[in-house]
Amino acid sequence: MRAGRPAEILRGRGAAFAALAVMAALAGFLSWRSEWAPAAGAVLGAALLLRVVRERGTSGAERPARREAPGGGGGDILAACPDPVVTVDGRGIVTGANEAARALIPALRQGEPLALALRAPEVLEALRATARTGEACDVEYGARTPGDPFLAVRLRPLEGRSAAVALFFVDRTRERRVEAMRVDFIATVSHELRTPLASLVGFIDTLEGPARNDPAARGRFLGIMRDQANRMARLVDDLLQLSRVELNEHVVPTEPVDLSALAAQMGEVMTPLAHERGATIRLDVEDGLPPARGDRDQILRVVENLVQNALKYGGAGEVAIRTRLSEDGRWVRLSVADRGPGIAPEHLPRLTERFYRVSEAESRARGGTGLGLAIVKHIVGRHRGRLSIESALGKGTTVLVQLPVFTGQGRPPGA
Repeated sequence: MRAGRPAEILRGRGAAFAALAVMAALAGFLSWRSEWAPAAGAVLGAALLLRVVRERGTSGAERPARREAPGGGGGDILAACPDPVVTVDGRGIVTGANEAARALIPALRQGEPLALALRAPEVLEALRATARTGEACDVEYGARTPGDPFLAVRLRPLEGRSAAVALFFVDRTRERRVEAMRVDFIATVSHELRTPLASLVGFIDTLEGPARNDPAARGRFLGIMRDQANRMARLVDDLLQLSRVELNEHVVPTEPVDLSALAAQMGEVMTPLAHERGATIRLDVEDGLPPARGDRDQILRVVENLVQNALKYGGAGEVAIRTRLSEDGRWVRLSVADRGPGIAPEHLPRLTERFYRVSEAESRARGGTGLGLAIVKHIVGRHRGRLSIESALGKGTTVLVQLPVFTGQGRPPGA
């Protein structure tokens, strides 16, 4: 036998015969050592043969192709993508998706049409166009309600697979909200700051001119200027607070918050203000309530705004702060009630609009900016909670906030 022939046998299709040869050699060697060795050699040779056949069947050119993840063999790549990615075939059937995509589109199912899970006509139309023409396409959708994200979708045809398309989702919610807030902020500032700024400029001109040497007028004008400056500062603070809430309105808070403790804390903080206005604060908080799901600082701002409003417009009566658990156990409730003059029914639907005032003169005289209930509405909306306002002329006003109970998992009810 020529040199190199055994190596050819081991590398080629005769690997099994090479194993037989090795078996025979081992059997012969062992038979020379003892009389029981032929049987042992046969067993060892059979084991070697079985292993060679198995390795030969699962290696090299004869090894079966590794089962690829749905979507054309990019399962590992899909899983590594931080952004949502979905792959579909030419019929629009989902063939692959990563975890980020399943979290974004919970109804997504492999083997089912994408149209059943994604209700976005603009994306589905772009998908059909890309599958038909093979050309890449970009489209945007979303933000139909305040809590919805705004997404950009990049559709790219998959090479080597007829009419197959990959959809890459990118969250553009923050960018869109920043732009919307910029436009809204400019419009708001130009409207609400014009009057105090005009007052400041007018008083400055007066102090530099006719009242330059009039100490009494100077003192009076400086007091008015300070009030106007404080009003602008409050307005800017409220606008920034509202902007921060709107920017993250699509992100649901996930921390436990003791609503009764916050209510008791705010009642204590607001007691001096209540005394100044001849009012009293009555706490009726229930101990042992489950925590609410939320952002502690934002919920504290909600309680603060509601109590401040009750003290400003509720007159010299009693302001009651109450916490309870809903009957079905899903919501923690906070209510703030006053016994003031009440609000006419035609005003109730618009109370949470920014800068809407039942009485503009009274609101400004009491230091209101017209943004308090708007901030409350957006914070409650971010928490996927509920806000209701009940009032009757001569009987006072009650504002009720309901926040989801913290369960430690899943999404809050109604999210």
